[in-house]
Amino acid sequence: MEVIRGIQNIKPHHRGCVATIGNFDGVHLGHQAILEQVKDKAKQLQVPSMLICFEPLPKEYFGHAPARLTRFRERVELLSELGIDLVLCFRFDERTRALTVAEFIGMLTNDISIKALFVGDDFQFGNDRSGGYQDLLDAGEIHNFEVTNLHTLVYESVRVSSTRIRESLAAGAFDEAEEMLGRPYSVTGKVVYGRQLGRTLGAATANIQLHRYRAAVDGVYAVEVEGLDRTYQGVANVGTRPTLDEATLKPILEVHLFDFSQTVYGKTVKVVFRKKIREEKKFKGLDELKTAIAQDVMVARAYFEAKHPS
Repeated sequence: MEVIRGIQNIKPHHRGCVATIGNFDGVHLGHQAILEQVKDKAKQLQVPSMLICFEPLPKEYFGHAPARLTRFRERVELLSELGIDLVLCFRFDERTRALTVAEFIGMLTNDISIKALFVGDDFQFGNDRSGGYQDLLDAGEIHNFEVTNLHTLVYESVRVSSTRIRESLAAGAFDEAEEMLGRPYSVTGKVVYGRQLGRTLGAATANIQLHRYRAAVDGVYAVEVEGLDRTYQGVANVGTRPTLDEATLKPILEVHLFDFSQTVYGKTVKVVFRKKIREEKKFKGLDELKTAIAQDVMVARAYFEAKHPS
């Protein structure tokens, strides 16, 4: 799969594709159903399949976005696994926001030369979201591309959506989230140096770099970590470490791996969330925090033992 950053990097072999447009945060089963339609149509027409997306997400640009289910790199990896040929990513900024309906359609027809487009009938685009599904249908008639209305996938009689998955994760309903995602919820990131405080608390941790990304979970969890020599079990904390003096508004993901003593700085790992143990809380001091961590480890070990009895 190829990632194209900006319309200026469109090459002749990218043109004439079948596309869909959206955030596709989480790449859940609803998204996967859409992508299957895109791939089937592209195969029928013998052209590339393309997802058109924006970074940052438009809601992030306007300052009122929920936590992401997946970072851009995670989305790209998932899309590649699903067999999408191209990801065209636009930087969402004032220039992109100000595109008129005609300019947006011109980009689809002149720059990308789409052959078919898959969007929902509630899709809006252009400056102040002034363009809609009917504008695309009209453009399709003029420029000879097909526009297909996407139908919603439901789970337990409710629409599968990124919002609903976030709600399931917040409630600790990981099985429900997994059903809608088509895989367990996870966060992938690089292990970076921390303050080494975990060692003094009896639980050395690997700190996972989140950058500006805010995870869709917070609290203490039983987790499995992939990307090392094998899969390890452990306890993860996602939050701002309120007990420590360095407490910050920027969330941190820390993982204590059971029966593990390797150096993993610089490695990229996947943290798979299995069970919520408790909320993050501010303790009176480090001794109380140390006791709580030991209890978290006991709870997590008991969970994994019950799940995989020896």
